[in-house]
Amino acid sequence: MTNPIFAAIDTTEIARAQALAEAIGPYVGGLKLGLEFFLANGIAGTRAVAGDRPLFLDLKLHDIPNTVAGGLRAVAALRPALLTIHASGGAAMMRAAAETMKGEGGQSRVLGVTVLTSLDEDDLDAVGQRRPVTDQVRRLAALAQASGLDGVVCSPHEVEALRADCGPGFLLVVPGIRPEGAASGDQKRTLSPAAAMAAGASRLVIGRPITAAPDPAAAARAIAESLGATTGAEG
Repeated sequence: MTNPIFAAIDTTEIARAQALAEAIGPYVGGLKLGLEFFLANGIAGTRAVAGDRPLFLDLKLHDIPNTVAGGLRAVAALRPALLTIHASGGAAMMRAAAETMKGEGGQSRVLGVTVLTSLDEDDLDAVGQRRPVTDQVRRLAALAQASGLDGVVCSPHEVEALRADCGPGFLLVVPGIRPEGAASGDQKRTLSPAAAMAAGASRLVIGRPITAAPDPAAAARAIAESLGATTGAEG
């Protein structure tokens, strides 16, 4: 992928999502649609917005292995480039997910979500995970790789360690990306686009710095240009 940016379109409104997709499409590598949009609009609405663009379907499934496998089969017709499940669901769940998508043709790459970028060490401690965030992320990433997943979702702060742990072929998809001067919002572990790529990120997920900008297309283009990424507008 010559443009590593997946733009996160977080809305329930199809018209708004389509307008954003059209505006920023030339300047990003793909679109991310998540639980909020999918629950409101389902497969048909997701297809209407994504069109033929690479789709990151970010549902973060977390259930017993059979249910997660069934859920992935249900959305396989969308042929998303990337799909998410929670790595904390365990090895059996992740193996079931990986095997299911291979059975569906292997075109969709399954990612394990490690520790959400809205969480820090105090949050982990509150739910009984008394270890540094980086240690928990590394543990879950190793389990995801051993279970057959194609990669993980992690914050930019863990990218360098995971790249060293997991090698060059393992996808590291990174939210919590904030250009210099952008508000962090509810993200607690953030980094700039260029710094995340330099650390070893494979793909960047960027939402509000693009979609909430006064001119989303200009914001997307500026970020792409800062990375030296190819854009459709440039051919």
